Amino acid sequence: MATKSVSLGAAGLAAVVTLAVGVVAGRAFAGGSDDDGGGGNAGTAAIAGTKIDVIVKATESEFWQSMLAGAKKAGTDLGVELDLFGPTSEADIEPQVRLVEDAISRGAKAIVLAPNSSTALNGVIDRARSGGIKVIVVDNAVQTKSDGFIGTDNVKAGAQAGQRLCELITQAGKPNGKVLHESAVSGVQVLIDRFEGFKQGLAEKCPQATIVQTLVNDNDLNKAVGQVNDALTRVPDLAGIFADNNTSGVGTAKAVQEKGAADRVAVVAFDSDPAEVEAVRSGGIDAIVVQNPFFFGYQGVVEAAMAVAGSNAPQRLDPGAVLVDKSNVDAEELQALLNPPKTKG
Repeated sequence: MATKSVSLGAAGLAAVVTLAVGVVAGRAFAGGSDDDGGGGNAGTAAIAGTKIDVIVKATESEFWQSMLAGAKKAGTDLGVELDLFGPTSEADIEPQVRLVEDAISRGAKAIVLAPNSSTALNGVIDRARSGGIKVIVVDNAVQTKSDGFIGTDNVKAGAQAGQRLCELITQAGKPNGKVLHESAVSGVQVLIDRFEGFKQGLAEKCPQATIVQTLVNDNDLNKAVGQVNDALTRVPDLAGIFADNNTSGVGTAKAVQEKGAADRVAVVAFDSDPAEVEAVRSGGIDAIVVQNPFFFGYQGVVEAAMAVAGSNAPQRLDPGAVLVDKSNVDAEELQALLNPPKTKG
């Protein structure tokens, strides 16, 4: 069977739980012979007990705790043997490499990995796959082969953020204004893609807007607050801020609120931990671009089990992203997306 690339789009993103198996992968366990009379049950039984390790970027992050919760739900639904891991911080690359090495040593049949680097885990991924272990990569693509990739098209999602920030600064009479980029980590491909998309989206209708600086907070909330506080003082005519992950978003919101700058500085951020969602309600953040980490985890385990069972999962799967602001932050259909289950393992 040829591998396929699938994009689910915004409508698919809102269907947090049922979509994972029902649309994309349900058929994988409905195989078997034409006369088995119940292929779905037979297929699921065939992968029951399969040992799968899930390794996220940071167990202290609520975003990644949602991915772990999705993985746990899929593990229960499929009856696989699941172990959940991750380093403390997204800046912890070597500890994550060791977790993959541990998975190899423990005899995992598949690994679902959200890598903290596009390159640093290539060697250990190659070792896992050369030993017959299936590797499904989530969120941040790597520069080596894997058995499937699940992640948002971050260029497209970043463009959504840029377009919205342009709208906001134009409404404020500052289409030619100065913009700050508050970033979590240098050199991570998803963040590079988000910023590239953001610049494209901003330039479409605000070509004279100027991105004055990129600040990197090393995924440290206090550092993010301090950086944005300093920027608000140093650039009094700052028109907007783009924060490229949840730590950057929460730090930006705190600084904007401390400075009483919500009325003069537009803020667009990525992700949707509770502090970001509350900041949208209170005005510290004008809009957030929301991904679906629960889906990442659920579908990651589904595809890992598919790969072990010999079925081809989609080679690339993009769940899409949804733009959330004060107008829809309390919409009933978005609550499962904005407040998904979470677990640390």
